[in-house]
Amino acid sequence: MKTEILLRKDELQNKNLKSLYFGGGTPSILSVDEISSLIDEILQHFSFENDIEVTLEANPDDLDKNFLKQLAGTPVNRLSIGTQSFFEEDLKLMNRAHSASEAESSIKRAQDFGFENLSIDLIYGSPTSNLEIWKENLNKTIALEVPHISSYALTVEPKTALENWISKGKVKSPKEEEQNKEFYYLSDFLKDNGFEHYEVSNFAKSGFYSRHNSAYWKYQEYLGIGPSAHSYNGFDVRSWNIANNQQYIKKLNGKLLAKEEEILSKEDQFNEMIMIGLRTIWGVDLQSLQNKFSERMLEHFRVEIKPKIEEGILIIENDHLKIPEKHWFMADGIASDLFIV
Repeated sequence: MKTEILLRKDELQNKNLKSLYFGGGTPSILSVDEISSLIDEILQHFSFENDIEVTLEANPDDLDKNFLKQLAGTPVNRLSIGTQSFFEEDLKLMNRAHSASEAESSIKRAQDFGFENLSIDLIYGSPTSNLEIWKENLNKTIALEVPHISSYALTVEPKTALENWISKGKVKSPKEEEQNKEFYYLSDFLKDNGFEHYEVSNFAKSGFYSRHNSAYWKYQEYLGIGPSAHSYNGFDVRSWNIANNQQYIKKLNGKLLAKEEEILSKEDQFNEMIMIGLRTIWGVDLQSLQNKFSERMLEHFRVEIKPKIEEGILIIENDHLKIPEKHWFMADGIASDLFIV
């Protein structure tokens, strides 16, 4: 990874970093010395803003006292903890290694070592859950004073244990109606408790928006290092590293980049701006669309949004196109109706 950082140091136009994110797997299995070494390598080629956000994704069972004590002495100042649920039945269904008690105690330990900027993941719509259990999960989260929550509906991925259990009738399939109900309860409950719903799946107290993810949602450039990592130049090039670890290492040992890339067509760029923007509190900047795309594409856009505005599932505020929050559960479907194909 250090070799890749060196080879790709000139890809970012802005050398003064606002955020750094260790994720895309289980980076908390690295030792603190290894994390520090990677940060030192990055600082050989980039500078950090004074208030840089440095996030580490972590499993609850990796956050023991010794690890947290050492980590507190590094630039890492934000933890994203893969909690998923505070109930054993949910965790077993999701094949998580940690227990419900570890999920809670890891958060408290992190806070004891000075990590106040915490985010946790929560999954709703599980067949082992219901609205009452979901309410208890959220009450527990509020009691733990976590300032950022990312929450997603349980999805059944192909060729997984969950898909197999459902096909054999051992577990019920998630129901969209229940997920819809739990999503809107989540939104209302967190807003009542001082959170801002700033992206379909993300909620934060004031001042605790994920700076790193917000850059994705605002079409800014980013550089991904490591197997499977994705990058974007902020305009028309998206790239991704190969997933195979051995091939990745072999390429870099030969001083070659282990990545592939695609040039985004104008249609691709348009569709991405619509999809990403409509998932956020900021919406789609209509002036940016006007400046970037052809009259043919803009006419398609105007024709497609008109009936949705009349229906009330799209609104225009301050020259931004948005989905009213009460329709956010359907955001991806609404956005896809506007795509140019």
